[in-house]
Amino acid sequence: MLKVSLASPRGFCSGVRRAVGMVETCLKDYGAPIYVLHEIVHNRHVVADLETKGVVFVENLEDADIARPLIFSAHGVSEAVVQKAQSMGFKTLIDATCPLVEKVHRQIRKYAQEKLNIVVIGKAEHPEIIGTVGQIPDYKQVRVIKKIEDIASLPFDKNDPIGFVTQTTLSVSDTKELIGELQKEYPQFSSLKKDDICYATTNRQAAVRALAQECRMVVILGSKNSSNSKQLQTVALESGAKQAFLIDDKSEFPWESLQSEDSLGISAGASAPEYLVQDLLAELKKHYENIKVRDIIIAKENVTFKK
Repeated sequence: MLKVSLASPRGFCSGVRRAVGMVETCLKDYGAPIYVLHEIVHNRHVVADLETKGVVFVENLEDADIARPLIFSAHGVSEAVVQKAQSMGFKTLIDATCPLVEKVHRQIRKYAQEKLNIVVIGKAEHPEIIGTVGQIPDYKQVRVIKKIEDIASLPFDKNDPIGFVTQTTLSVSDTKELIGELQKEYPQFSSLKKDDICYATTNRQAAVRALAQECRMVVILGSKNSSNSKQLQTVALESGAKQAFLIDDKSEFPWESLQSEDSLGISAGASAPEYLVQDLLAELKKHYENIKVRDIIIAKENVTFKK
């Protein structure tokens, strides 16, 4: 018998639902085409579906038509990008930044106003971090780090107070360890403790951790450029799964790794639509006559964000 466990929560978080919903509402109100700066969320199925409806994703403002609506992605953008879009004369600008990312933006601006040294924990090249640091473009006392080894390169005085923010999609355990090391190195860091990893990231990682403790093999549905999806794969391997795969959809399922009397865990990143999970389940049922599916529920999510 193939035993399949489904992580819950999984898939779309409230911020993703809000952002995708804003794009769809904009299409309804203004018609096609509309433009989105960067991928609205990091999932190729979501992006492809919106493209068929008339959404044009661009990497540069110059590639968008100023006479048509322009939407900023859920990852957020810098102040410079907003100002440039306004100066270019875009008639309609819509900000789909996740409210939890906006919270991080407010926090880093507050630290800058207080003239604190600032540590940003995250991947410097990720759109969310680019947008976060871009909230304080002229502030010199800010550094981005992503691993414990980076702490040694920080130029701050040991006795100066330090504020910090984190990328919302990072690994909870990795961030906790990094914050702990910063607290040891900077005495006044602990008094400013603030963890910005979002509820959805925390819940999905906890659910995958529970999966990995019971399932030999774990599959995460999500795109390769999705930070939170990649972290779920890492969490699965760190939590006991013998194998963990990150796949875009059922077409990438590693059938050669699945044994007939196996235990399989399935989850999905915060930007992956639920139909990808259901499609995979349907495909599994085609291959196995004897299959048992159950949910592993670690939390109920009732968070909603207004558009």
